[in-house]
Amino acid sequence: MLASMDQKPDKTKKATSAKPKAKGPKVSSYTDGIDLPPSDEEEEEYPSEEEQTQSNRHQRQSLKPIDTSISEKELKKREKKEMLATQAAEHAKQEALKDDRDAFTVVIGSRASVLDGEDDADANVKDITVDNFSVSARGKELLKNTSVKISHGRRYGLVGPNGMGKSTLLKLLAWRKIPVPKNIDVLLVEQEVVGDDRTALQAVVSANEELVRLREEVAALQNSSPHGGEDESDLNGDDTGERLAELYERLQILGSDAAEAQASKILAGLGFTKEMQVRPTRSFSGGWRMRISLARALFVQPTLLLLDEPTNHLDLRAVLWLEEYLFRWKKTLVVVSHDRDFLNTVCTEIIHLHDMKLQFYRGNFDDFESGYEQRRKEMNKKFEIYEKQAKAAKRSGNRVQQEKVKDRAKFAAAKEAAKNKGKERLMRMNIQLRPRRSGEITVLSSTSLSLLN
Repeated sequence: MLASMDQKPDKTKKATSAKPKAKGPKVSSYTDGIDLPPSDEEEEEYPSEEEQTQSNRHQRQSLKPIDTSISEKELKKREKKEMLATQAAEHAKQEALKDDRDAFTVVIGSRASVLDGEDDADANVKDITVDNFSVSARGKELLKNTSVKISHGRRYGLVGPNGMGKSTLLKLLAWRKIPVPKNIDVLLVEQEVVGDDRTALQAVVSANEELVRLREEVAALQNSSPHGGEDESDLNGDDTGERLAELYERLQILGSDAAEAQASKILAGLGFTKEMQVRPTRSFSGGWRMRISLARALFVQPTLLLLDEPTNHLDLRAVLWLEEYLFRWKKTLVVVSHDRDFLNTVCTEIIHLHDMKLQFYRGNFDDFESGYEQRRKEMNKKFEIYEKQAKAAKRSGNRVQQEKVKDRAKFAAAKEAAKNKGKERLMRMNIQLRPRRSGEITVLSSTSLSLLN
């Protein structure tokens, strides 16, 4: 009995000692050789489900703020990147349309416009008149069933919201997509002069191509020497002398002797010193080359000068000089500008691009603004009166009274439209109307009927 009791612990030891061998090699520790229950050993090696869940939750909580902050940062980066990409795409689209003449369609009445003046009979015409035309750019309407009247010797300010087609209108006039009489030379200042080895003064004078060509021909005739017999020499000499006389006469008409002085005066007004005027154009920045481009246009003096934001690259002194210079401009000018003082000083009329229509106002920008505001208040007041009368007629239930209110409103609108149309007809006949007080503006296109629709 005692022997059997002594043997039982041996079997247990063998069983317990055999179990670790099945698991593989184990690192020796102070517990080696001690009889421990298997359940205790397993619990130490593998954490319980509850402990594992708590540990995972703790890790997630500790990592959550980091993940959230990273995602917000990445989200902001993505939004900014998408916004920049959209802006770049829109800018690229506008740049692609900028000089693409085929992108714009001009329809006059029911036909597309041609690129030049149509009739030879307009040889002496200096006004531009186009009725009932529409403009679209790749399907997007910019102007719809509107009219334009540009009279010779007037200075127009073209105003309206950004992106509505002001610059496009200037381009279409310069490209003659909107018909312009053949005898009217048009010049649009929109790009800086190309930088090369010519001085700023030479770049301005060379804008007059006829002057440069005649000077070159005179120099060639003076340097040429006839070869041959005496009779042939005399004959060639007579022809050369006659041609030189014709060239000198034409050069005198063009003001050849004062050309450099006039060009230097314009450059000085735009901020160029004497030293800067003899520097090559390639040494100037884009802003200064834009000033040279503007100086070239002022030197040439085209019949129709088109300026798109001319004050953008000028300092205050140059802006004041340009205001004074254009105030004395004797030919036709159309300028796009956001400078209120500039428009007040330079312009004699304002063209307002609004709701795809061109509306003409007499006076400078202040006159336009006060007249437009006054007209808007009058139209709102008329509409309120009409609305009250219509509601009163509707409450009464009298169908005849409702029709009378509508007819009265339509008659008043038609009367005002006929009145404005008569004034427009007088202006087209170049009849001078009576002097207007400040703020009293003649509107050449009525929108009264639109309030009734």
